Amino acid sequence: MSFRTSLSGLDASATELSVIGNNIANASTNGFKESRTEFADVFATSFAGVGGSTPGSGVRVASISQQFGQGNVEFTSSSLDLAVSGEGFFILEENGSQSYTRAGAFNTDKDGFVVDSSGRQLQTFPANSNGTFNTGTLASLQLSTGDSAPLATTSVDPVLNLNSQETIPSIYTVVAGAITDPGSFDVNNADSFNHSTSTTVYDSLGNNFPATMYFVTSNPSANEWQVHTFVDGQPITVNGGEDFFTMSFDSLGSFADITTGAGTTTDGSVSFDPKASIVGAADLSLTFDYGDTTQYGGDFAVNSLSQNGFASGRLSGISIDATGAVSATFTNGQASVLGQVALANFPNNGGLRQLGDTSWAETFSAGDRVIGSAGTAGFGAIQSGALEASNVDIATQLVSLITAQRNFQANAQAISTENEIQTAIINIR
Repeated sequence: MSFRTSLSGLDASATELSVIGNNIANASTNGFKESRTEFADVFATSFAGVGGSTPGSGVRVASISQQFGQGNVEFTSSSLDLAVSGEGFFILEENGSQSYTRAGAFNTDKDGFVVDSSGRQLQTFPANSNGTFNTGTLASLQLSTGDSAPLATTSVDPVLNLNSQETIPSIYTVVAGAITDPGSFDVNNADSFNHSTSTTVYDSLGNNFPATMYFVTSNPSANEWQVHTFVDGQPITVNGGEDFFTMSFDSLGSFADITTGAGTTTDGSVSFDPKASIVGAADLSLTFDYGDTTQYGGDFAVNSLSQNGFASGRLSGISIDATGAVSATFTNGQASVLGQVALANFPNNGGLRQLGDTSWAETFSAGDRVIGSAGTAGFGAIQSGALEASNVDIATQLVSLITAQRNFQANAQAISTENEIQTAIINIR
């Protein structure tokens, strides 16, 4: 028996113990992948090969291989914590050098870039102006800290039902069933109109103003209503200089036309140009579309009332969906797409070179990198507000630890036995 053979067993067992110890030490490391020690036997060979009676020269560590099995996904309270459920690595960049990780504990630095604990920047596909992503290039994800710009209101879309059974308010003079004195309308006198509703409109600086619509049945037999519009408490005139327009319906209760001082239209739209009451803002230009308004026998109802403007807003949150699309939401209810988290994969993940900090670098043996987005081409889904835990199974590691310890003890005992044999030979007289 050779001391060297048993010594190789001690070395191999000690290496295995170190690998198991490293696995156990990283049982709580997010994104960590356990390692496995792989052994190979050693033979002294000649030109003719290994003889049938050769006892062997011991053991060596052939490889310490990474096991890239999926770890448990554990949920957190941060939307910037990301976990990949399936294949793929997050791509990180620092000083022009890229690395790959499964640990998705991200935060922001002083410049708003999304980084890991080592300061490496998360890479994404930049957003295009049409809502798609430029998958041909990578860019660091930076969260905007500025305000969302306001948008002036240009259109208002009321969808209403005006009660066909309404009668002309008693304040008006009626001749042949129609109002002859529309000037008697008074916004402060509820008896001068049948119904009203309002919405909020915005100017170019994001200042908001109430826009109120007052409806007066002016000729019930002809299914006609007069509509007065006020913005910021001031009446606004329509084409022809009048401060109201007439809206008509057919016998089925559907919208028919709108009549102003400039004529009659059937597209349901009427335009106003109220002056902005805030110095420095552009004048408003509003188009109201009443094309979906009806006059049925039911009660007055506002089915919907929308407008396309909004005030300025500050960043209120970040959301990341299962495809990795990153959206910033603002206090004004708007959202903007900032990019899409890029994922990388390799034909041979086991060939990646470990860098520490739960990251890897690509190598020739890992194969050519493939990048894409979550949920496509074999890539897993991204879970926001979650982290992938280590894939180390403590129970399995403890059993392996006992086995490695027994192997170490057995090799040590073999050396002790060899020593006794050598001593006995030396003592022969």
